[in-house]
Amino acid sequence: MKNEIERKFWLAHLPTACQQVEPIMLKQGYLAAEPNGSEVRIRKADRTFTLTVKHGHGLERLENEIAITQEQFETLWPSTQKRRIHKARFHLSMQNKLILEVDQYLEPLKGLVIAEIEFRGIDEAHAFIPPTWLGQEVTDIPLFSNKNLLRFPTIDDLRKAL
Repeated sequence: MKNEIERKFWLAHLPTACQQVEPIMLKQGYLAAEPNGSEVRIRKADRTFTLTVKHGHGLERLENEIAITQEQFETLWPSTQKRRIHKARFHLSMQNKLILEVDQYLEPLKGLVIAEIEFRGIDEAHAFIPPTWLGQEVTDIPLFSNKNLLRFPTIDDLRKAL
């Protein structure tokens, strides 16, 4: 397993720079999600299929991702019923060769926009000074993990929970 080090931000709206980028359409479903932060998910990103296992919360997590076939994805997909997220992902270049992944959630969380930046190390993550347009940092707010977002029928329900 590798360490995934990322910071997460709640944006007020989709950045205009996303209009210049073709989104990757993601659909992901959770096979398992534990309160301790462990999760097993499958994802379809355009024509790529993966199975991912993650452990932990917050800035640094353990992650193991493997490629699966479309057939394997389709076999597992029914097991994720009621534990699915659909979103459009935009990749934007930032300073120091960092990539900002902006996720625009689709129904039922339409209107939710979350941005993530993955870092090469803890020091780089702590040194990063986010531009103000990135909005509120939600890295350490468990409600903003995808598996926890599944609990909210709408973005208004998420806002009420905060």
